[in-house]
Amino acid sequence: MDNLNDLQAFFRTAELGSFVAAANSLGITASAVGKSVARLEAQVGVRLLQRSTRRMQLTDEGRLLHTHCARLLRELDDARTMMLRMREAPRGTLRISAPIVAHHFLVPLIPDFLARYPEVEIDIDFRDRPADLIAAGIDLAIRSTALADSSLVARPLQAFVLRLWASPEYLERCGVPRSLDDLREHTAVRFRHSDSGALLAWPLLAGDALAEPPARTLLAFNNIEAVLSATLRGVGIACMPDFLVRHANAQERLRPVLEDVVGAHGRYQALWPSSRHLAPKVRAFVDHVSERMAGGGDAGA
Repeated sequence: MDNLNDLQAFFRTAELGSFVAAANSLGITASAVGKSVARLEAQVGVRLLQRSTRRMQLTDEGRLLHTHCARLLRELDDARTMMLRMREAPRGTLRISAPIVAHHFLVPLIPDFLARYPEVEIDIDFRDRPADLIAAGIDLAIRSTALADSSLVARPLQAFVLRLWASPEYLERCGVPRSLDDLREHTAVRFRHSDSGALLAWPLLAGDALAEPPARTLLAFNNIEAVLSATLRGVGIACMPDFLVRHANAQERLRPVLEDVVGAHGRYQALWPSSRHLAPKVRAFVDHVSERMAGGGDAGA
């Protein structure tokens, strides 16, 4: 019983009592229905229908198969209906991989999404080390690095600017640097990439080059939140995205440093496998986040 079409032809014939009636319901010819039933009988090795010029009836084996077919086809119909419902309304668990710092712009957008799509549950794995989406069962990844994997599809999300920041207390104690050379007299708090182990270089506006800071690296962390905490405590100057320090800057707990010398624009992207059908829950989340960010929603809370 390798062919579902043969089972459907047999079931319709048993239900309607003739090849012609079954053919009309399936949109095929009576000859095709007859061949399907004959093929099915050859596969199972028994006669399923007793045929005569006046009527057609099920054999004992045919009645048994008809009962199982009814259940099987009903379950297939239920599964088809469920798939159609999932296309119409996002539902199920949405698994997301994102860098730790992304919680600043993602989490504020989630309550409205859950209120809008109550049948979706969100499971976010915040870590700075990239994950294998397919192997890890991840539906969606948020990343700021360039798209190197051609098997992934990208959609732009949150834009940001990398700048240098320091606390007012640090600048009062150590002085305000006016040039890159002035940084030689200062200390730096650096972010270390978890995947490569490399320290985040400081972006120079001239030529968009990346450079090692002339300041002495006093502290390094593989967690950007720790970089922020140490900078707020006046340990040194740090390179951080603007959305991370938005509130500290508004409260004058951090100030930009060398804005005309160091800085770079970046953008987070939503990534998903190109080989995978984009599930409604994924599409709904990406659309929601994109709309909120484009509409000026608070993505830095």
